[in-house]
Amino acid sequence: MLSQASKWSLALSLTLLPSLLCAQDSAIQGPPELTPPPGTKLVLHAQGKGDQIYTCKASNAQYSWELKEPQAELFDESGKSIGHHFAGPAWQLNDKSQVTGKVVSRVNSTKADAIPWLLLSATSHSGSGRLQNVTDIQRLNTTGGKAPDTGCDAEHVGAESKVPYSADYYFFSR
Repeated sequence: MLSQASKWSLALSLTLLPSLLCAQDSAIQGPPELTPPPGTKLVLHAQGKGDQIYTCKASNAQYSWELKEPQAELFDESGKSIGHHFAGPAWQLNDKSQVTGKVVSRVNSTKADAIPWLLLSATSHSGSGRLQNVTDIQRLNTTGGKAPDTGCDAEHVGAESKVPYSADYYFFSR
């Protein structure tokens, strides 16, 4: 049987548990190099699923796949489609708010076949909605999406290759 003090301790723990879990959920994710500036708060987490699209380019008799654009759908944590990610790099939600960013830091993914993890800084916004005040974006937990190792040569200049990928996107504001 629990003592009165144990019951109070348990009740207090159960009362505080939801706020502790929320604090952990909004904690900054990823390696230190990808930490958003102090004072930022997580405003949205979305999973992106789609393709990284590469174009075969020639330069000085060298051939390589270069990123043309991402094309991905964004999903909330319940799996509902909430927007899309495209060239810019930019993200637009179904509420018509949009943010465009630029890469400020990158770290190789923990998976050899995956595109790097990124920290981006917002460069422009449009529309009003959940993305209107976003200042920083993280791309973490990437799977796939790396440019092909082969297939880009003189015969394939201009060809495109779609490589499936997924990533977690974290949007922060100050």
